Amino acid sequence: MPELPEVETVRAGLEPHLLHRRLVACQVYQPRLRYPVPADLAVRLYQQTIHQLSRRGKYLLLHCASGTLLIHLGMSGSLRLLRKLEPAGRHDQVDLLLDDGTCLRFHDPRRFGLLLWQPAGQGEHPLLVGLGPEPLSSAFTTEVLARACNTSRQAIKVRLMDSRVVVGVGNIYANEALFVAGIDPRRPAASLTRAELRQLVRAVKQVLRLAIAAGGTTLRDFVDGSGQPGYFSQQLRVYGREDEPCRRCQRPIVQCRLAQRSTYFCPHCQPPLASP
Repeated sequence: MPELPEVETVRAGLEPHLLHRRLVACQVYQPRLRYPVPADLAVRLYQQTIHQLSRRGKYLLLHCASGTLLIHLGMSGSLRLLRKLEPAGRHDQVDLLLDDGTCLRFHDPRRFGLLLWQPAGQGEHPLLVGLGPEPLSSAFTTEVLARACNTSRQAIKVRLMDSRVVVGVGNIYANEALFVAGIDPRRPAASLTRAELRQLVRAVKQVLRLAIAAGGTTLRDFVDGSGQPGYFSQQLRVYGREDEPCRRCQRPIVQCRLAQRSTYFCPHCQPPLASP
């Protein structure tokens, strides 16, 4: 599933091509996505100028004068910028045509993505309400994480992936950040010391920045707006490396499941909480 670095890579790649461009048509080939594509989306977008591209968690936001288009890539979605309109393929769901003749095409084989419209003046979209701070912003601090973990019995990896605590830290990057911080992902969140929480906040920011610089992590279908894959997979320390040697100590990486998600860690570099 595309995570924060993948969506940020897509946003940055598309911004020079979409900013200040006018939408002249919207063709919906398949309205049945995770949520139905609004029946009036083409009318809503017609002649709207994109004046800002932003990201909130894993949502890409195209801001126009009359509202905002929310795009989520789901599990297998991608956005492609076509210089020349090509016939839509089987899994091409929506085309956004721009005034310079280019086309932004939404491709989603599994149809778990979404395109929704939020009119201006109606506040934040319900899907964005209640989201935690952005992990790369100054709002994500040791104090914020400490308050979220103070009395929680959840495993720290599960807590870190809760979008109400911090947005966009998905499974891949939670595994990687906990390794960098030297914290066993199974530990109860409340067991972490202030120093460990501080180190974890730093690790989250470090791992996400490195992933964005590498263009994200390619797993199955992810590509950026120009069709190029991400290369952070070459830098993964633990994720997907069960039984392979730890890049730090050479002992084998272990895999388990937490909250139904595959979890990878090094028992030597991420020691469990010592018994009292």
